[in-house]
Amino acid sequence: MGTMDDLLSPEVVARLAAAVSTAMPGRELPSLVRAQTAVVDRRLRERVDIVRDALLADLPEGFDVVEALVPELSTSPLFSGWMIWPVTELVTQRALRSGSTEHFDSALELLAQLTVGLTAEFAVRDLLNERPERALSTMRTWLEHEDENVRRLATEGSRAYLPWAKRVPWLIAHPSATQHILNAAYRDPAEYVRRSAANHLNDLSRIDPDLVAATAGRWAEHPDDNTAWVLRSSLRTLVKRGNPEALALLGFSGDGLSVAQPRLSADAIEWGGTVEFTAEVTNGGSSPAVVAIDYAIGFLRANGSVSPKTFKLGSRSLAPGETVVVTKSHSFRPITTRVYYPGAHFITVQANGLLSPPAEFLVQNP
Repeated sequence: MGTMDDLLSPEVVARLAAAVSTAMPGRELPSLVRAQTAVVDRRLRERVDIVRDALLADLPEGFDVVEALVPELSTSPLFSGWMIWPVTELVTQRALRSGSTEHFDSALELLAQLTVGLTAEFAVRDLLNERPERALSTMRTWLEHEDENVRRLATEGSRAYLPWAKRVPWLIAHPSATQHILNAAYRDPAEYVRRSAANHLNDLSRIDPDLVAATAGRWAEHPDDNTAWVLRSSLRTLVKRGNPEALALLGFSGDGLSVAQPRLSADAIEWGGTVEFTAEVTNGGSSPAVVAIDYAIGFLRANGSVSPKTFKLGSRSLAPGETVVVTKSHSFRPITTRVYYPGAHFITVQANGLLSPPAEFLVQNP
């Protein structure tokens, strides 16, 4: 099984070249042919750029060429999967080079067409960066589209902190600008869209927690069968931070909570090993408590700093005076999404955002 990088393999680039040749008979594509070998041993993002630039070089100048090409490609059985990503970026680059408002709007229409085959969420960021308000105005209309992929493009493409994607500083500076999109999407019939809306609102926790809590509060006033799940996902960051409004919306309570320092099974673990711990959570109040329990690992970074990452443990109901013991193990086996460094780490446990004292341990040299 290949890596993510192999999703845009030489074979995939060759199929794209064949699809373009079919759509534009007689057109020479020397740059796209060279791209078939140029993508080898490159990361996925680099491969996308290589193929996009090859298309820009091989095709005649002007947005009109792209505007005619995309409908032709969309009917080709060869045109599918990850080869669509560089084509979405071809569309945005040609539109931005043109500088025409008409071409800007047409590019958004083409992205909505292409996203049915593979998400155009990364390419739309270029248009958002150029003219955010105009792009959002069109993206709001996508929430009425019959295809869930187009509806999701509105919510996912306009996320403040979309993974893998370019930042759009204007979205971060104007966190309320996408409220119309979110309010139309959180009750969408497709889970795909609802999940995107929840992730989008959760992103805004990093910018404006009050806005996130207020938005979730409005959604909670008129719930449907899916609202409870959407709220849990949307508020997950605020719950980890112990935000009172978020905790109350999700039914968590407890004024007299305490969390003891975690007890570790060992003060040091082997490289690639597992750290095990237990911790006590006590309801010292006079009323029952519903408690969200999480834990955080303080991961050592390359520069010597320690960066905590929070993980869920679950929720418990505690009677007045009751203590619950939570047990967990966390693996340090190698994974592609995190680099481990030998040295001092720590664990904390939290209940409704209330942190325990940290317990330190060493990750030994490999």
